[in-house]
Amino acid sequence: MAALGRDTVTTDGSLLSATWRLLWTTEKEQLFIIENARWFGTAAGDVLQVIDVDRRVLNNVITFPPDGVFFVRSTIEIASKQRVNFRFTSAVLRGKNWEVPLPPFGQGWFESVYIDDEIRVVKDIRGDYLIVDHASYDWKE
Repeated sequence: MAALGRDTVTTDGSLLSATWRLLWTTEKEQLFIIENARWFGTAAGDVLQVIDVDRRVLNNVITFPPDGVFFVRSTIEIASKQRVNFRFTSAVLRGKNWEVPLPPFGQGWFESVYIDDEIRVVKDIRGDYLIVDHASYDWKE
Protein backbone atom coordinates (compact mmCIF):
# COMPACT_ATOMS: atom_id res chain seq x y z
CA MET A 1 0.00 0.00 0.00
CA ALA A 2 2.92 2.33 0.70
CA ALA A 3 4.01 1.90 -2.92
CA LEU A 4 0.54 2.99 -4.08
CA GLY A 5 0.73 6.14 -1.96
CA ARG A 6 4.38 6.99 -2.61
CA ASP A 7 3.86 10.21 -4.60
CA THR A 8 0.56 11.36 -3.11
CA VAL A 9 -0.16 14.18 -0.70
CA THR A 10 -1.57 12.56 2.45
CA THR A 11 -1.41 15.58 4.77
CA ASP A 12 -4.25 17.51 3.16
CA GLY A 13 -6.79 18.42 5.82
CA SER A 14 -9.75 17.26 3.74
CA LEU A 15 -8.36 13.70 3.85
CA LEU A 16 -6.42 13.61 7.11
CA SER A 17 -8.81 15.45 9.45
CA ALA A 18 -11.06 12.75 10.91
CA THR A 19 -11.62 10.32 13.74
CA TRP A 20 -9.59 7.25 12.78
CA ARG A 21 -10.14 3.85 14.44
CA LEU A 22 -7.27 1.43 14.94
CA LEU A 23 -7.46 -1.85 13.04
CA TRP A 24 -3.88 -3.08 13.53
CA THR A 25 -0.56 -1.83 14.94
CA THR A 26 2.98 -2.80 15.87
CA GLU A 27 3.15 0.03 18.45
CA LYS A 28 4.21 -1.57 21.74
CA GLU A 29 2.68 0.98 24.14
CA GLN A 30 -0.76 0.71 22.60
CA LEU A 31 -0.59 -3.06 22.45
CA PHE A 32 0.47 -3.21 26.11
CA ILE A 33 -2.50 -1.09 27.25
CA ILE A 34 -4.98 -2.98 25.07
CA GLU A 35 -3.74 -6.41 26.16
CA ASN A 36 -3.46 -5.56 29.87
CA ALA A 37 -6.63 -3.52 30.47
CA ARG A 38 -8.16 -6.54 32.23
CA TRP A 39 -5.73 -5.99 35.14
CA PHE A 40 -7.68 -2.80 35.84
CA GLY A 41 -11.03 -4.58 35.71
CA THR A 42 -11.94 -3.44 32.22
CA ALA A 43 -11.33 -4.08 28.55
CA ALA A 44 -10.13 -1.68 25.90
CA GLY A 45 -12.74 -0.39 23.50
CA ASP A 46 -11.98 1.69 20.43
CA VAL A 47 -8.47 3.00 19.93
CA LEU A 48 -8.62 6.25 18.00
CA GLN A 49 -6.56 8.98 16.40
CA VAL A 50 -8.50 12.21 16.18
CA ILE A 51 -6.84 14.67 13.81
CA ASP A 52 -7.84 18.24 12.99
CA VAL A 53 -5.32 19.73 10.56
CA ASP A 54 -6.86 23.23 10.59
CA ARG A 55 -6.72 23.44 14.40
CA ARG A 56 -3.29 21.68 14.45
CA VAL A 57 -4.53 19.08 16.95
CA LEU A 58 -3.99 15.34 17.35
CA ASN A 59 -5.58 13.28 20.13
CA ASN A 60 -4.60 9.65 20.64
CA VAL A 61 -7.45 7.93 22.48
CA ILE A 62 -8.03 4.53 24.08
CA THR A 63 -11.58 4.01 25.33
CA PHE A 64 -12.55 1.75 28.23
CA PRO A 65 -16.33 1.34 28.03
CA PRO A 66 -18.62 2.32 29.44
CA ASP A 67 -17.04 5.43 31.02
CA GLY A 68 -13.25 5.30 30.87
CA VAL A 69 -10.79 6.88 28.49
CA PHE A 70 -7.07 7.53 28.24
CA PHE A 71 -6.07 10.24 25.82
CA VAL A 72 -2.96 12.13 24.89
CA ARG A 73 -3.27 15.63 23.45
CA SER A 74 -0.76 16.86 20.87
CA THR A 75 -0.12 19.78 18.61
CA ILE A 76 0.77 19.02 15.00
CA GLU A 77 2.61 20.69 12.17
CA ILE A 78 2.55 19.56 8.55
CA ALA A 79 6.19 18.94 7.62
CA SER A 80 5.86 17.57 4.08
CA LYS A 81 3.39 15.98 1.68
CA GLN A 82 3.23 12.85 3.89
CA ARG A 83 4.87 13.76 7.21
CA VAL A 84 3.25 15.32 10.27
CA ASN A 85 5.34 16.43 13.26
CA PHE A 86 3.70 16.23 16.68
CA ARG A 87 4.45 17.33 20.22
CA PHE A 88 2.58 15.84 23.18
CA THR A 89 1.05 18.55 25.38
CA SER A 90 -0.87 16.58 28.03
CA ALA A 91 -2.39 13.24 28.89
CA VAL A 92 -5.46 12.30 30.93
CA LEU A 93 -6.81 9.07 32.38
CA ARG A 94 -10.53 9.60 33.02
CA GLY A 95 -13.23 7.48 34.62
CA LYS A 96 -16.90 8.13 35.30
CA ASN A 97 -16.37 10.48 38.26
CA TRP A 98 -12.62 11.01 38.33
CA GLU A 99 -9.73 12.25 36.25
CA VAL A 100 -5.96 11.94 36.60
CA PRO A 101 -3.86 14.40 34.60
CA LEU A 102 -0.49 13.09 33.46
CA PRO A 103 2.52 15.05 32.23
CA PRO A 104 3.21 15.35 28.52
CA PHE A 105 5.99 13.17 27.24
CA GLY A 106 7.76 13.63 23.95
CA GLN A 107 7.49 14.50 20.33
CA GLY A 108 7.96 12.81 16.99
CA TRP A 109 6.49 12.42 13.54
CA PHE A 110 4.34 10.08 11.52
CA GLU A 111 3.92 9.59 7.81
CA SER A 112 0.62 8.60 6.27
CA VAL A 113 2.11 6.41 3.56
CA TYR A 114 -1.33 5.61 2.14
CA ILE A 115 -4.72 7.25 2.55
CA ASP A 116 -8.08 7.00 0.83
CA ASP A 117 -11.68 7.65 1.86
CA GLU A 118 -11.72 4.65 4.21
CA ILE A 119 -8.19 3.50 5.18
CA ARG A 120 -4.95 5.12 6.31
CA VAL A 121 -1.58 3.37 6.68
CA VAL A 122 0.91 5.11 8.97
CA LYS A 123 4.62 4.70 9.71
CA ASP A 124 6.05 6.54 12.73
CA ILE A 125 9.42 7.81 13.91
CA ARG A 126 10.24 4.46 15.55
CA GLY A 127 9.38 2.39 12.50
CA ASP A 128 6.06 1.21 13.92
CA TYR A 129 3.05 0.88 11.66
CA LEU A 130 -0.65 1.30 12.20
CA ILE A 131 -3.64 0.76 9.99
CA VAL A 132 -6.77 2.75 10.75
CA ASP A 133 -10.15 3.26 9.18
CA HIS A 134 -12.68 6.07 9.41
CA ALA A 135 -14.57 5.67 12.68
CA SER A 136 -18.34 5.64 12.41
CA TYR A 137 -18.47 8.56 14.87
CA ASP A 138 -16.53 11.70 15.78
CA TRP A 139 -14.81 11.45 19.17
CA LYS A 140 -15.12 14.55 21.34
CA GLU A 141 -13.17 15.20 24.51
